[in-house]
Amino acid sequence: MADRVFIEGLEVETVVGVYEWERDITQRLLVDLDMDWDNRVPGASDDVKDALDYAAVSDCVIRCLQALQPKLLEHAAEVLAAELQRTFGIEFLRLSIRKPGAVAASAVGVSIARGRRL
Repeated sequence: MADRVFIEGLEVETVVGVYEWERDITQRLLVDLDMDWDNRVPGASDDVKDALDYAAVSDCVIRCLQALQPKLLEHAAEVLAAELQRTFGIEFLRLSIRKPGAVAASAVGVSIARGRRL
């Protein structure tokens, strides 16, 4: 499938990290999503109920990561991918989670792809 819906740079404040001091504060994560979605129906109907509602997806990402409070970004990515696929019926997605400031003068994070391309 060539159609997709994407969200880039979604900011989520949550508890994240393995060090004891990290468990006492919130930190900013940046989430990028690229999701296969057939956009022909919403393209023809011009109705959000036919679309992959990126506001609803964004809310789901924020709720999931804030509730999860992961130690590892790898764990956050796996749980988040499964939740998005289950909740929205997304067959294939690619997601990245970045943790700004985790390593000085660089961007660090994880990226995964899950599901089956149509």
